[in-house]
Amino acid sequence: MKKYGAFTYKNAGVDIDEGNRFVKLIKDSVRRTYRKEVIGGIGGFGALFSGRFKAMKDPVLVSSTDGVGTKLKLAFMTNRHDTIGIDLVAMSVNDVLVSGAEPLFFLDYFACSKLKAETAAQVVMGIAKGCKEAGCSLVGGETAEMPGMYSEGEYDLAGFVVGVVDRKKIIDGSKIKPGDCLIGLASSGLHSNGYSLARKVVFEKLGLGVNDAPVELDGVDVGTALLKPTRIYVKPVLNILKEFNVLALAHITGGGFTDNIPRVLPRGVKAVIQKGSWPVPAIFKLISAGGNVKESEMLRTFNCGIGLLLVVKKRDASAIIKRFKALKEKAFIIGEVASAKGRDEKTVEFIGDADVF
Repeated sequence: MKKYGAFTYKNAGVDIDEGNRFVKLIKDSVRRTYRKEVIGGIGGFGALFSGRFKAMKDPVLVSSTDGVGTKLKLAFMTNRHDTIGIDLVAMSVNDVLVSGAEPLFFLDYFACSKLKAETAAQVVMGIAKGCKEAGCSLVGGETAEMPGMYSEGEYDLAGFVVGVVDRKKIIDGSKIKPGDCLIGLASSGLHSNGYSLARKVVFEKLGLGVNDAPVELDGVDVGTALLKPTRIYVKPVLNILKEFNVLALAHITGGGFTDNIPRVLPRGVKAVIQKGSWPVPAIFKLISAGGNVKESEMLRTFNCGIGLLLVVKKRDASAIIKRFKALKEKAFIIGEVASAKGRDEKTVEFIGDADVF
């Protein structure tokens, strides 16, 4: 029989001291995200945040949770961990934004087999950077070290956000009418969806490595193209909402155009998208051509260059485009709302002879 010495949590695989070192590495980055409503600091059993919203008559809390999917595989393959946290924040804050909500605070969950403080700190510093960009506070999180649950050097992430909107300003798409205009905001790339298909095409079908720089990507290596962090649209869109009437917002995530836009449409209408009305980043063209992926499959899987969609009155469209340009946000009129009946109701129709890819 094998003889054992005295057991400790550390030789069972969990290093409390490494966890404490990790907290010290991230403390300053976390504090820099604090809004004035944060009460207390890092390290408590629960995060405190003031619930007083003086400018709102009937505040409604909006919450969301998300992860970054198999984009994590790219972080492991490239050993780049400083942007994946931005993706985590973006996926949740953009979701509460579509209701017209301002993100207030964010929490994260980081799980791994064996904690490496420097790697985990890079991830959380990215989360803090995303929170600063979104204007919300990183008020807490959970770091779980679970030997045997994950492969060596890998981890998993989840994020949780709470935002607030005055009830009378909730955006729900109910006032959309035929003739309204569709404005698309440019994405930075794949954002955090479609990576299972992208990896199959890029690494298996095309046989590319993360450091390769094919002609199609204009000299950018594959790892950089695939790891571009998800755009956070919070501040420019909140700026627009102060002055303009936005009828609906759709975050173009998993399901692409085909499945996400109908989620905000009322009965009796459809979205008509003009193909070729926005530039498509090179990474999508590489995937489409390299994997012989049909246009319909691309539009249902990826954002294809449009990360957020706004539905606005036609009379406001040009002024909103101009404002976005002043905010250094790339925006395009990509279509309109049309009447629909029966099976065409609440669907997306693509028109025009131009190829998307």
